[in-house]
Amino acid sequence: MEAHKKMEEINEAYAVLSDPIKRREYDLPRGYGKRVPKFRRGSKVRISVNSPSPYRGCIGVVDREPIEDIFRFWYMVRIKSKDFTTVGRFAEEELEEAEG
Repeated sequence: MEAHKKMEEINEAYAVLSDPIKRREYDLPRGYGKRVPKFRRGSKVRISVNSPSPYRGCIGVVDREPIEDIFRFWYMVRIKSKDFTTVGRFAEEELEEAEG
């Protein structure tokens, strides 16, 4: 009888973990799965060398608070050069903290 009860608990847990909606309903009230952006408005960032952007290696400033989608945070970064200023959209994994 004890083994049967334990198996029911395991099956119930599996049902929650395998269903994305049930998993989110379980996680969020408990504080699990909350994502926090790595950078805030005004943060100085470097466009990562792994980024496919032509601005890779450039330093910029996060122009506004990040936007979150289901997979990641997106940042608008203002990049200044001697000739012009541009704003580009970058995924969090394309940015790294710039020194200074």
